[in-house]
Amino acid sequence: MAGARWHSNRGNSRRRRLLTRAGPLGVVAIIAFALGVIAGTAPGRAERQLVTNYVKDWSRGDYAGMYSLLDSSTRHTTSLTQFEDAYRNTAATATLTSLRAIRVGSRSGDVIPVRTTITTRLFGTLDEYLRVPLTGSGSGAAVHFSPEVLFPGLLAGEQLARHVTLPPRADLLASDGTPLAQGAARTSPIPDVANQVVGKLAPIPAADAGTYLARGYPSDAEVGIDGLERIFQTRLAGTPGGTLLAGGRVLATATPVPGHAVRTTISPAIERAAIAAMGSNYAGIAAMDPRTGAVLALAGAAFSAVQPPGSTMKIITATAALQANIVHLGDTFPIATSSTIDGYTLQNANGEACGGTFLNAFAVSCNSVFAPLGAKLGAQRLVSTAQRFGFDQPPLFPGATESTIPSANTIGDSLAVGSSAIGQGMVQASALEMTDVAATIAMGGRRPIPSLRAHQRPRFVRVTSHHVAGLVQRMMVAVVQFGTGTPAQIPGVEVAGKTGTAELRNTAGQSNPADTDSWFVGYAPVGAPRIVVGALFPSAGAGAQTAAPAVQSVMVEALKVVK
Repeated sequence: MAGARWHSNRGNSRRRRLLTRAGPLGVVAIIAFALGVIAGTAPGRAERQLVTNYVKDWSRGDYAGMYSLLDSSTRHTTSLTQFEDAYRNTAATATLTSLRAIRVGSRSGDVIPVRTTITTRLFGTLDEYLRVPLTGSGSGAAVHFSPEVLFPGLLAGEQLARHVTLPPRADLLASDGTPLAQGAARTSPIPDVANQVVGKLAPIPAADAGTYLARGYPSDAEVGIDGLERIFQTRLAGTPGGTLLAGGRVLATATPVPGHAVRTTISPAIERAAIAAMGSNYAGIAAMDPRTGAVLALAGAAFSAVQPPGSTMKIITATAALQANIVHLGDTFPIATSSTIDGYTLQNANGEACGGTFLNAFAVSCNSVFAPLGAKLGAQRLVSTAQRFGFDQPPLFPGATESTIPSANTIGDSLAVGSSAIGQGMVQASALEMTDVAATIAMGGRRPIPSLRAHQRPRFVRVTSHHVAGLVQRMMVAVVQFGTGTPAQIPGVEVAGKTGTAELRNTAGQSNPADTDSWFVGYAPVGAPRIVVGALFPSAGAGAQTAAPAVQSVMVEALKVVK
């Protein structure tokens, strides 16, 4: 038994010695195996990270980042600009709006597949695999640029394409429902009105080709290039439909969605009155309901042309000066034919002598009062007030020209500020803008935001206090009662307005109507305004001669229609 036990202990001891010697070898083997696994997967991780970074940069629109991950042969043959263009064009073809990587797969041959979700404007959301070709391996791998990497779902040798069509164009309607543009031929039973406001359809302008491509429009589509057709282009045209192709394979389809008829704010009766008031002149006339901002008429170059607003700018200057409390209606000024600012003599129109109370100076449009007042007001207050009235704001409608005033830092010296205060210098405005200026006073200092689509909720911007607007209104009433705007009087109706005679060149000692623009803005009835009208007649003499009678005639007709 003793021998047996000794034999057993000897065996155990041997096993322990064997295990002791084998232990370090096993650990080494395990470590070696783990390192082998790591060594085997490290290149794969580096390659997947490369592709992850590539797709992430793409989703952010970082084409420079993507380009930096390309192999040297690609960068040798393809510039960054060419690379960007290829991706942008493909995105436009697909109407791509976003791309997101769901899972980056393992390398198979020279390609790593990436499962992606793509959102498009036209074809909805797609789930496709992006095939990313690589050169090299591990940390030395790089993306090889080829057509299949331009869009998920493409295979080697395929290119992305689309075939799309537009649905029938929807109708444009006047405020009373009368068609202004109907059917494929865009016809109207009131062509005299339609010809003024509708605009026309034409092939996509070269400058807008990229925008329409990204929206999915066919390259041969006709779009609105001016007027209401342009303003309501997206709503009228609807949404294109068609097929997205990877080579000859269909990736996605979309059904065309018809547009919606647009009932505009244009009143045929008021539009006809504005057309008649213009006659054969090159001019612009705008009419608005100040209670809602609804634009009731746009005739001629009502919002597409800008000119120096002349003395209609004094509405803004007076507002700013009264708001700053640097002048009062009863303040008196010397009777003078001119004023001097920074050594420069600034003449009144036709060298007339004027002054008296501030109210009277406004009524007779006295430059010798308002130019120095503008200089005293200063650039900062003048410019900021003009901007609240709508200057230097992005155009509200496509095709509209922005009304502008130089910034306070660039407007210039006191003479330049004084000139701007009387609507000269570098100030530029449209008839629609100055109509909105008058509407702001009519509405007690709240500026109505112009609208061309019927039944929109009115929007207003507070420009000045109700008190200050009331003071300016008193001065505008005086303009029509006994000042420069008497031709705008309407029997039985109280009218407020302001004339403007903007010099296009030095008119000292001259009286050629072609040297001045004729302006007038007015509204009625005072206290319960229903209509405001603004008119610009370039190179047509004084405001009282041409623009004021034109505005009066439009207001007379509008008061019959607008209740």
